[in-house]
Amino acid sequence: MSIKIDVDMTKCQHYGQCCFEAPTVFELDADGKLNVLTHEVDEDMREAVEAAADVCPMQAITLTDI
Repeated sequence: MSIKIDVDMTKCQHYGQCCFEAPTVFELDADGKLNVLTHEVDEDMREAVEAAADVCPMQAITLTDI
């Protein structure tokens, strides 16, 4: 099973907390804007992406099992 990652960029305020939880999925660019490096991860990344979604102060990250 895989996990689809969606970020509502209208909610995202680019705090970058998700980058600490899942640095292979999220990063802040040189301008401080969030980049999603991949929109789909394997099950072995579940704990990290769930933690990233939980820590987001704007609750802008949605995860869907696919």
